[in-house]
Amino acid sequence: MQKITANDPGSKSADVVAANIEQLRELFPEAFTEGKVDFEVLKGLLGGAVDEREEKYGLNWHGKRRARQIALTPSAGTLRPCPEESVDWDTTQNLMIEGDNLEVLKLLQKSYAGKVKLIYIDPPYNTGKDFVYPDNFQDSIKNYLELTGQVNGEGHKLSSNTEASGRFHTDWLNMMYPRLKLARNLLRDDGVIFISISDHECYNLRTIMNEVFGEENFIASVIWQKVYSPKNSARHFSEDHDYIVVYARNGEIWTPHLLPRTEEMEARYTNQDNDPRGPWKPGDLSARNYYGEGTYPITSPSGRVIDGPPPGNYWRVSKEKFDEMDRDRRIWWGADGNNVPAIKRFLSEVKAGRVPQTLWTYEEVGHTQEAKKELISAVAFPNSDAVFETPKPTRLIHRMLQLATKPDDASLVLDFFAGSGSTLHSVMSQNAADGGNRRCILVQLPEPLPNSDNGSLSTIAEITKERVRRASSNIRTENPMFAGDLGFRVFKLDTSNIRAWDPDRDDLSQTLLDSVEHLKADRSEQDILFELLLKLGLDLTVPIEQKAIAGKAVYSIGLGSLLVCLDPKIGRDDVEPLAHGIVAWHTELAPAGESQLVFRDSAFADDVAKTNLTAILQQHGIENVRSL
Repeated sequence: MQKITANDPGSKSADVVAANIEQLRELFPEAFTEGKVDFEVLKGLLGGAVDEREEKYGLNWHGKRRARQIALTPSAGTLRPCPEESVDWDTTQNLMIEGDNLEVLKLLQKSYAGKVKLIYIDPPYNTGKDFVYPDNFQDSIKNYLELTGQVNGEGHKLSSNTEASGRFHTDWLNMMYPRLKLARNLLRDDGVIFISISDHECYNLRTIMNEVFGEENFIASVIWQKVYSPKNSARHFSEDHDYIVVYARNGEIWTPHLLPRTEEMEARYTNQDNDPRGPWKPGDLSARNYYGEGTYPITSPSGRVIDGPPPGNYWRVSKEKFDEMDRDRRIWWGADGNNVPAIKRFLSEVKAGRVPQTLWTYEEVGHTQEAKKELISAVAFPNSDAVFETPKPTRLIHRMLQLATKPDDASLVLDFFAGSGSTLHSVMSQNAADGGNRRCILVQLPEPLPNSDNGSLSTIAEITKERVRRASSNIRTENPMFAGDLGFRVFKLDTSNIRAWDPDRDDLSQTLLDSVEHLKADRSEQDILFELLLKLGLDLTVPIEQKAIAGKAVYSIGLGSLLVCLDPKIGRDDVEPLAHGIVAWHTELAPAGESQLVFRDSAFADDVAKTNLTAILQQHGIENVRSL
């Protein structure tokens, strides 16, 4: 029986470096010598594709190498479930995770790699005061606990990124770069990311996105008109817009869905001649582009001869094609048959929607004042402007959902700078509007609110949860026939449930005694179950069943793909009934693939009990048996 410990590579989040090396080994096995990469051989295999110039185009800053390394360093933390703070815990597919998004993105790598259809983030705009960061990155979990006031600090400075700092842009780039690297891994091949940004860092964002996602996967820079009236107090210009930068995981695969046609567009189509093909609108038959067969006279039904198109223009079709269209009643001559001919463009034959444009006006997608009103109506708290200066309206996120997801494809949406929770609010309301089944994951740092006087709403994450709770309730009331998902599971970032081996050199004997039980005493079975899901790459909303077997609680996760028994005591007399009961349940569940079985290592009375249990299970085809 293999034992899982905190020091095992498998007990941490996904090792991105190891995964990259394995992919490289599959492509170029001859470039490996004694387990190491031989760069000279690799360069030879790649030929002229290797750029060895000292001077290269790109963006460099102090700390870039460290930022890249941070993205590749696995997390030793975990996510602890909080059913009491959730809505519809047992049935929901949505997640709200409290924690440093860098650590959380690392923890999500195994379970959600290549599964996210749409990422929308509204990161700090770097205006000189809008994000806090730890100056010491050596222990991210420790810094997170200090930042959120869960442990006493040890002098590490936590500050806003002021413009007076000599590292103003550098600090922002070091914060964003590893998060974007990790986010890319989570996107599906047909996935897309939308990022809100202002002029302060738009250039730098585009540059690092070109590096992380590839310049060929840039889709557009959308201009969002965020205000409906100019700011007369502006020193130079009133900033009326922000940008939304759009990149695809693979620009060759991803295309946006068409937007619904507007009433104004539909009204342009009429049916003046009662054509059985339905409404149409006239289109110009002439064009300025030269066409060799596009000059000929036309005789109208009234007998008037039209010598040709206007000077400098050409008929769009040949004489043969024109006559064919006229016989098919696709040419409009006017009510009296004497007009210059026009092509009838039928509503039934045009695209079912409209192609998205790069200018999004506030009339179409909302503005910041609308967003503030939405937030205040959902969560009443004082001084909201000081916390969320530029919240995003749900109509803005609805536009992204329309472009990147379909109602019935169970698309997974991720927002790891969740703020007030407008993304999950938008997903819920969009699902209610079109009967969709989109899922959503939010991640928000529980950053303490400045001079908070909001009762229980003492952190931004508390505001996130409260806003989504109330949004869920309102949507349910307004859409009583909607039976879709309006809940969310809350998880909180914390240190691993498995105690790491950290010997006290002055008292090794006591350290050994303390390590007999290496699961932390203050953690529940549910805490441990969800850490197993993360470590084994299972979805955090996968179904979990519980059954009593031989007086022990046994859990089936993912319809039997993982079976877990965390009972603290398994004696010799328990072995046979427990093993045979598990085998019977496993047979009943009939999982599609290989199953894993996990026990608490300290539960066994002795090695004989452990060995016998393992032997019985293996005799019945359950080979993968492990202990914690």
